[in-house]
Amino acid sequence: MPLRDTLARIDADLAAGRVPLARQRLRGLVSSFPHDLALRRQLAEVYRLYGEPAEAGRWMYLEQDRDAAETAAFEARYRTASQRMRAPAWRGSESLARTAFAGEQLAAVRAACSEAMGRPVDWGTALSVEKEESRESTFADFLAGAGCLVAALVFLAIWVNGLIALFD
Repeated sequence: MPLRDTLARIDADLAAGRVPLARQRLRGLVSSFPHDLALRRQLAEVYRLYGEPAEAGRWMYLEQDRDAAETAAFEARYRTASQRMRAPAWRGSESLARTAFAGEQLAAVRAACSEAMGRPVDWGTALSVEKEESRESTFADFLAGAGCLVAALVFLAIWVNGLIALFD
């Protein structure tokens, strides 16, 4: 479906109060046209209707006239540099940005992610960064689970010992 037709449907959805459907259509358009800042701005407006400042900040992150509170909410939700690199759903280099501010923001996010990872990353490797982080968190989750299991076994042994002492 052509962009113009989809935008007309989004306007009709919003006018009819079908905000979730409008949001879904806009997310699809941003995925298809990641460099179109107007679509991102419109998606941020829809998230404002939901009362989601973090998501509004996410989609306005590349705009110079963004709201500081929404940006702070976005940065609080997406704490790590790699999360912030994935969040805007950008594809290609920052040279594809249509404004200087957007290009600077994208370059800053990529540089922060590269520094955090200890190696250069680009917009195409953002998913591999996610896999590395999830691998680290999976190991940490395993250690936490193993610790809980050991603690449960110790308490079970104490309980069984108490039962034996009670009936002796």
